[in-house]
Amino acid sequence: MGKKLEGVVALITGASSGIGEATARVFAENGAKLVLVARRYERLKLLKEKLIELYNTQVHLICADVRNYKHLEEEFSNIPEDFKDISILINNAGLARGLEKIYEGKIQDWEEMIDTNIKGLLYVTKLVAPILLQKNSGHIVNIASLAGRAVYPNGNVYCATKFAVKALSEAMIIDFNGTNIRITNIDPGLVETEFSEVRFHGDKERAKKVYLGYQPLTGDDIANIILFCVTLPQHIMIQDILVTPTAQATATIVSKNFQ
Repeated sequence: MGKKLEGVVALITGASSGIGEATARVFAENGAKLVLVARRYERLKLLKEKLIELYNTQVHLICADVRNYKHLEEEFSNIPEDFKDISILINNAGLARGLEKIYEGKIQDWEEMIDTNIKGLLYVTKLVAPILLQKNSGHIVNIASLAGRAVYPNGNVYCATKFAVKALSEAMIIDFNGTNIRITNIDPGLVETEFSEVRFHGDKERAKKVYLGYQPLTGDDIANIILFCVTLPQHIMIQDILVTPTAQATATIVSKNFQ
């Protein structure tokens, strides 16, 4: 059986770790050509080398911060011809910073979350959309969060940004209606990645405790869900997915067993 994404060009943001890195691996294994976007060049370079070694795939790297539209615009204008025909966009770049009450929050944390999770997604979509519209086909997958469905204590601004991603996904479904461009919003619950380490500003011990006592989701779990969505027949569009570990009932209710 042929590879599911043979020759398809996919652009993935936040590709240097977590869900983005896992999606790059799963897509490469299925024959996709990849445009990988992230801030950490060394991590991207190592990933590219690994993907070429394992899957003999073609990879173009964009070392950029999705918060910087001018830099993104410049990098997109320099994408090689072999990678310009983007068919799949995975808006994965995002982060949480801090876990404080709103009146104790840090302005810098707020700005980083708002600029990355909302504006970064808009910037990249703005640059990729004309390519999809010109050929009247493609798929945009926005990685939101369970936090975009239910606010939890001290989640305030992060939750607000993920509510915004969900709203933007719904708006895209309306705006792209009448084209063959599909939109999928994915809301993961607890996924063991660098997410908590970033949230707690590098405190590995505190981050580790988030995932103890139950089996969390992995980046590969989400990557395989993304693959399923983008490889369905053209007439099928999965608009919205909520996925959690079996142990997680809500944003704040998680069954943990430490025995």
